Amino acid sequence: MSEFVYGHWAVMETMRAGRRKIDHLMVADSAEEKGTLKDILAEARKRNVKIQRSPRRILDDMAGGANHQSIVARVGNYPFADVEDALSLAQERNEKPFLLILDLLKDPQNVGVLLRVAEAVGVHGVIIQERRSVGVTPAVVNASAGAVEYLNVIQVSNLVNTMKMLKEENIWMVGFEAGPDVPPIDRTDLNIAIAIVLGSEGEGMRRLVRDTCDMTLTLPMRGHVASLNVATAGSIALYTAWQARGWQGWR
Repeated sequence: MSEFVYGHWAVMETMRAGRRKIDHLMVADSAEEKGTLKDILAEARKRNVKIQRSPRRILDDMAGGANHQSIVARVGNYPFADVEDALSLAQERNEKPFLLILDLLKDPQNVGVLLRVAEAVGVHGVIIQERRSVGVTPAVVNASAGAVEYLNVIQVSNLVNTMKMLKEENIWMVGFEAGPDVPPIDRTDLNIAIAIVLGSEGEGMRRLVRDTCDMTLTLPMRGHVASLNVATAGSIALYTAWQARGWQGWR
């Protein structure tokens, strides 16, 4: 089985991460070898990756009409991790577990943005449900600018059962949602073993997921809009949690 990855940074970081076998790169026959594309092709040649010039319409079809920036890579399947991999990474870094749980998010752009931020702040693992949510698709890889290639992404059959198991490991489940009676984020010390839980676009967390959380927090707002996009809210929550850890690991 193989998949496609498209876009400059998605292709570049997939090569650099080295977790997937790259069969070959397809480059639009009209594309000039300059700028970032030149750097990508140099990296490919250094790694002995086959480069094939192809009509742009073929790349358009492979990317489903998305902006592929004149390059598509045929790669192996995404290497999903286990919960144990995330907890082991936390132990290796001598850090309290820092996880992100996504409850049935469906927009690849939102998921990609959250994965990019999760990688940036040092999250040890991202947990998603196998069914009814977007997986690590080419669109998600592209939206994450390839950051997903460095993450432990874990697919589970039952999100609530996984949350309960993590609670037995003394990891706090902290859900985020909008609401007048929900405590603001600054009322809680987030320098704890934590899993930040985010609900789907529009619907938020499912009832059982919310009930399994140890606490729910909100982001204070003073404007006229009722809530923030889940990718924006989640990004703020992730950076706030990392700040609570004293920017741990920042070089």
